[in-house]
Amino acid sequence: MLKKFEFCRPEARKVVPAGPDWIHEIKFDGYRGRVIRDGNDVKLLSKTGLDWTWRFPWIAEVALKMKMKHFIIDGEICVMDVQGYSDFNALHSGRHNAEAQLYAFDLIAADGDDLRELPLFERKERLARLLRGRPEGIFVAPFEPGAIGPGLFEAACRMGLEGIVSKHRDRRYRPRTCDWVKVKNRTHPAYARVMDSF
Repeated sequence: MLKKFEFCRPEARKVVPAGPDWIHEIKFDGYRGRVIRDGNDVKLLSKTGLDWTWRFPWIAEVALKMKMKHFIIDGEICVMDVQGYSDFNALHSGRHNAEAQLYAFDLIAADGDDLRELPLFERKERLARLLRGRPEGIFVAPFEPGAIGPGLFEAACRMGLEGIVSKHRDRRYRPRTCDWVKVKNRTHPAYARVMDSF
């Protein structure tokens, strides 16, 4: 089964795409992760390829309970606070590893098929079918289609969220041509963390 490939990475911009062919997701403040199930074997890998299966056991357990035995899911590992917002400090502390969940936003492979050549909207449809009825552990990250992007970003900022990621609905999963755009809330702590890293 397909296992080694580059992540699609969103490009940082200042303006949210407003056209009808975009899908917009809330940007969760967590760690990017990839769940790979191959039969009875499950791996949770970081963006740099570290094996985090031991660190976030709930995600691995949920993946093993699914009926489909071969799949690869792309998503964000998060710990949620009491308001339902992602809490990066809680995740980063390592004290809440057993509570971490995966907000899944893409399905890369399923039942042995490489789905990277499919447009994003079809991959999302398949992801929704795979995760139907999964309220905890691994579930579909919510998204809104169409020209709602700029308004959604303003709402995300008012709510104190990190920002949004906008993705062209027709693009394949190609690291350099996936048309993923992230626009960050400049008042969110995550923005300061990135600036401090330069």
